[in-house]
Amino acid sequence: MAHCERASKPLLQCLQKTYTKGLPGLQLQSTRAFQSTALAREEAQAEDKSVPFHKAPDPARVTNRQLERRLLRQGIAPIGSRRRRAALQNSSNIPFEQLPYQCFQEARKVLVADREDKVRDITAMSEKIARLQAVPTEEASGEQGRKSKLRAMELHLEHLKILADINDPLVKKKFEDGQGDLSKPIYRYLADRKWREYRRKILVQRITQMKVIPDVLPHCDPIVDTKLYFKRNQIQPGQFVNAQVSATAPKLDVQLFDGGEKLVTIAVIDSDVPNVEKDGFDFKMHYLAVNVPISATSSKVDLSQLSTESQVVLPWLPPVAQKGSPYHRLSLFILEQKDSKPLDFAAVQAKETERDNLLLRTLQARYHLKAIGAHLFRSQWDETTFEVMKQIGFPEADVELRRKKIDPLPYKRRNPSTFR
Repeated sequence: MAHCERASKPLLQCLQKTYTKGLPGLQLQSTRAFQSTALAREEAQAEDKSVPFHKAPDPARVTNRQLERRLLRQGIAPIGSRRRRAALQNSSNIPFEQLPYQCFQEARKVLVADREDKVRDITAMSEKIARLQAVPTEEASGEQGRKSKLRAMELHLEHLKILADINDPLVKKKFEDGQGDLSKPIYRYLADRKWREYRRKILVQRITQMKVIPDVLPHCDPIVDTKLYFKRNQIQPGQFVNAQVSATAPKLDVQLFDGGEKLVTIAVIDSDVPNVEKDGFDFKMHYLAVNVPISATSSKVDLSQLSTESQVVLPWLPPVAQKGSPYHRLSLFILEQKDSKPLDFAAVQAKETERDNLLLRTLQARYHLKAIGAHLFRSQWDETTFEVMKQIGFPEADVELRRKKIDPLPYKRRNPSTFR
């Protein structure tokens, strides 16, 4: 029996070689019915093989942590999870919408039919809006009634656009990969829903637990996602920031989830400035800017780059905490201007000249502002605070605050002579 196995071994090796040679052709014939661009992608990959992967990593396939950090430094985020990127390295490059699964393709047919119904509803609603806009004001029950009706119809139209794409797997895939176009209602809706699931809850928890609400403003319902950056470091709500780091004005990422553009006022206020004379705390405005435009597709705001002639009322003042004082809460608020109309910069600049005891609720009532976003960071005495104080000319920088010791009541005093 062993002699037979030794004699048949060369034949088996020959059969295995011929099988492996014929396998690629069979695979190509079997997958060609499900893909239309696989060969083109393979040719493009063959052309790119001349460039090593470590020099030009693909964000959809990179799995090495060092290469991921290099992409992030270049401003390119890796797509999806690391497990998914590792699986794509050995995939057959079949387009997502052409996956060879019968159940998947049948479900797509149902979704396509449902989307066609929604598209017809969108077309009908658009025609209604156009007809109403063409009707004269006298026949439309007044200008106010016409505006309210148009507003309701436009909101319903936006809702129909969301329903048309909410179940599309390609839309969900693009959003999860970070490739969503925020100029479209569906991606704004998905981004808003994701923000409200976690990050908004953390923000509301911090500003309520640390008493920013109601110390600074009586009420705030955040509807925009506000991210704060000092240099390249993102600051989480309530995080302590070094005095030297906060000496320069921060950068903001204010993500709006509505269509169109808004004009907002940005204010940074310290609500924990110690007042020794009255044994309490005062307010100080560290930054104030008006007429700042934001939109869903333009969310980056650099506080140091805003115009000093038409936007910045009070420039950035580095926050410092005197030695011995409790930590300071630096609250940042995004306030929407009424009807997104610009404020008179000259009048605001002439009126708001003092930083000390400038209350944000006073500005809100004076200029009819509405708080739509917030953020919070904290400052305390550290090894760099004294240098920052000297740079900005802080008075009494070398003074240390100490809590006043209160003597206990007579019946609470400890009398060792009466101890047994």
